[in-house]
Amino acid sequence: MPGDLPGDSAGSAIPVLDWALAGDRRRLQEILDRFAASSWERGGLAERLDRFVDDLRARGDGAIVDYLREHTRPDYRAEAIRVAPEALAAAGARLQPRVAAALRRAADNVRAYQAHIMPADPPPLRRHGAELGLRHTPVASAGLSVPGGAGAYPSTVIMLAVPAQVAGVGRLAVATPPLATGSAVEIDATVLGLCHLLGIDTVYRFGGFALAALALGTERVDPVEMIAGPSNVYGQQAKRKLFGAVGIDGLYGPSEIVVLADDTAHPAWVAADLLAQAEHDPGTAILLAVERTVIDRVAAEVGRLLAGRARRAALERALAENCALVQVPDLPAAHAVIDRIAPEHLTLAVADPRAALAEVQHAGAVFLGDRSPVASGDYWAGPSHCLPTGRTARFSSGCSVFTFLKRTSIEAYPHGLPRQAFDDIELLAGIEGFEAHAHSVHLRRPED
Repeated sequence: MPGDLPGDSAGSAIPVLDWALAGDRRRLQEILDRFAASSWERGGLAERLDRFVDDLRARGDGAIVDYLREHTRPDYRAEAIRVAPEALAAAGARLQPRVAAALRRAADNVRAYQAHIMPADPPPLRRHGAELGLRHTPVASAGLSVPGGAGAYPSTVIMLAVPAQVAGVGRLAVATPPLATGSAVEIDATVLGLCHLLGIDTVYRFGGFALAALALGTERVDPVEMIAGPSNVYGQQAKRKLFGAVGIDGLYGPSEIVVLADDTAHPAWVAADLLAQAEHDPGTAILLAVERTVIDRVAAEVGRLLAGRARRAALERALAENCALVQVPDLPAAHAVIDRIAPEHLTLAVADPRAALAEVQHAGAVFLGDRSPVASGDYWAGPSHCLPTGRTARFSSGCSVFTFLKRTSIEAYPHGLPRQAFDDIELLAGIEGFEAHAHSVHLRRPED
């Protein structure tokens, strides 16, 4: 029967739902709706952003300074916008050898994977006297949004910068908010040191609405052709508004995981992956299982693992509000639920994960088997951890070399158009009322 699994307190209860019951389906949908991309429209953000962008166009750096003073650091000054080259070099020199080595290994793994998937230009298609081709070229420059302020995320620097470098982007800039505390307006030292390690020489101390400066440019901010990466709700709204003036990779919301598990899965490992996503606070974690015994075992392990977590209160709140253990009638139903959710992360902790993968269409990243933790994708494996959220995996993809590449079609008729092409183009252009189009082809018609 559906209900809540009792924990050590009311706040640690995890909803246990039965997909066969309409009320439980609605309850799960309510959880998912809170994390949908439409939530970025809340609270009049669009109107506030419009005012900020107008201010940014009018006052440049002054608008950034006032925004950061209001939202992050009252002591923010224009000199803090861009990190000095000597500060970057000093941060690189201060990296602990063990940390630097781990960062290099992670970056090497990402670089190897991205180079492996880098597309080659296809040979031309020869058809009706034409040579029809396609080439891939990188964007000239990209601004990489890296979360900051309350925390530090060097892994995100790797997951954005390395795919862009492999794609061949000529100029990269990292934008990340300064730490909310401390005597100086500064970025986390590991993030700064990693930027130097990766050869990134342009780093800005801002985020949120101020990401708009990457598109528009200011006295201290050089405009770019694309903005990529996660940020808070304000930064995502800025990306949404500026799309068209610049390219964007997508709109990222709170983190999500769906785990499909059967009785072959290690319950403690599954529970640990659920807690890892709930730890994002907010984060959504959904377990799907056909057998109720699987749900009970995983739930018991969640309760056991909670006892040792430093962020227990936040985890208990996330489990109660944003997570669920869902019993489904059979595997086809589970596959349908997965595609309906289109999760950012999907773990297939079942006896035959590759067979399950063949039945699923929509997910940002898939982890096959219970020995493949999502954290491996977050930090080390190779694919980027910047992934579509809020059901956008139905139509979008995670960050990769493809994010930073443009596709250009190529057409050549070295011996001129075939006779049938003249007839068809002139006919179709005439139907559409484009007489000059038809005439441009007619002039090239050979003499009979």
